Amino acid sequence: MTFYVKNAQYEPHTYPRIFGERFCIILHSPLKIKPGDKMTRQGKSTIVLNEKPSILSHAAVVGKTEGEGPLSAEFDFVFKDDTLGEESFEKSESALQKDALRRALDKAGISEEQADTVIAGDLLNQLTASSFSLRGSEAAYLGVFGACSTMALSLGLAAILTGCGASKFCAAVTSSHFCTAERQFRMPLEYGGQRPQSAQRTVTGAGADILSAHRSDRPCVTAVSFGKIYDLGITDANNMGAAMAPVHVSMDS
Repeated sequence: MTFYVKNAQYEPHTYPRIFGERFCIILHSPLKIKPGDKMTRQGKSTIVLNEKPSILSHAAVVGKTEGEGPLSAEFDFVFKDDTLGEESFEKSESALQKDALRRALDKAGISEEQADTVIAGDLLNQLTASSFSLRGSEAAYLGVFGACSTMALSLGLAAILTGCGASKFCAAVTSSHFCTAERQFRMPLEYGGQRPQSAQRTVTGAGADILSAHRSDRPCVTAVSFGKIYDLGITDANNMGAAMAPVHVSMDS
């Protein structure tokens, strides 16, 4: 799979990157975008989407604890059983993703077959929840891992694909599950370990957005800024919020 910028002027050298064994992305640098192109770069981090791709629909489903919080009325569905009837928490998280994507597609009025690309991510090794939730899908699957930024990352990438015409209907999906995150980053709940009262709780839930080319009756994405890595040296596994919420964040415009 090769990505390129149409009508761009570039130096005669490329930088191939190999991901796994199946994909190659070729980047041409430096780029000089001509007026009228669908995307332009502003500063180091921001991509301006001149075609303004639209968000057709969105959906969010959560577990019991999240449904008891102040945002309960904003969710599309609250599951009373965090297992969703599955035999493992990992399968439960996959089921959350499936449900959120199905609801978003239904709200957009398009079928699963019409969604040509799905960008999805979660917190598990090898994106297990996302990979298994999309096993039966015919859509092209792009897995992303950004921890708490996964929803914003997948949404930004989906906006770029729909904005340049590479995708007609692109879904951005992400999920997490308290029980799978405890097993992944701390200790399995079966150990019965006691968590300090100050420990953050990972959300049990999933969200999905469906994007397309610009529509005047839908909200649109006008620009995307991709962030940088900031390592504050936080080593407390019970205080991940401190690692992901630095007091000072510096991003080029």
